[in-house]
Amino acid sequence: MKPFILAETNWKTLRDQEIELAVLPWGATEAHNLHLPYSTDNVMVDRIAADAAQVAWEKGAKIIVLPAIPFGVNTGQMDIKLNINMNPTTQLAILDDITDVLNRHGIYRFLILNGHGGNDFRQMIRELGLRYPRMFICTCNWYKSFDNSDFFENDGGHADEMETSMMQYVAPELTLPLDQAGRGDGKKFRLAAFNEGWAWAERKWTQVTADTGIGNPYGATPEKGRKCFDAVVSKIGNMMFGLSKADINDMYE
Repeated sequence: MKPFILAETNWKTLRDQEIELAVLPWGATEAHNLHLPYSTDNVMVDRIAADAAQVAWEKGAKIIVLPAIPFGVNTGQMDIKLNINMNPTTQLAILDDITDVLNRHGIYRFLILNGHGGNDFRQMIRELGLRYPRMFICTCNWYKSFDNSDFFENDGGHADEMETSMMQYVAPELTLPLDQAGRGDGKKFRLAAFNEGWAWAERKWTQVTADTGIGNPYGATPEKGRKCFDAVVSKIGNMMFGLSKADINDMYE
């Protein structure tokens, strides 16, 4: 039993325990090329949340990790069998309910740890901030916490070398051999503005990729995954500790 994991702890332990920071892992249920499971985003964000929370806990943070939300925004992938979409309005309703609970119980620091590129909680946090002015609500995309080139040869963004390496390390029993993976070839927009990042439109996934992956996974190894995973856990664990001890009424310098 880990006392900082809500799903594992109990009322006897939690009843009188002060909590400084609540962490909500949020993933998605979607196809990841041919070789990774639909649960990839959930497996990764749940494990990173737990291990990073342990880093913060051992430094003295009073932290609790909530059960992960397994469904994300997949509106551009609805023609892929059993990709489960959760609309942003539904996500906001869930966050509102959870924030209300935390606010009632005096837990005013709330981190949404995101593991899926289709999720974007920033505008929701703006709205929740008006409803719950005592709360400090923030979000973190774990996959943006490092420079991909520090660990991997190939970039991509979905079931690529990075995600494959991480899953080979964290959950090898759920990962098929690389000779069963697709190439992860992904098409780009014909208009340069959308590729350069200063204009945006949702991608229609089956028009972009034949195997649901974007990024060549063939260079993946569990050793690459371990190095990246350890770096992510250390960095996010230290951030969790900092959030736990921060004065949320004096956050700027």
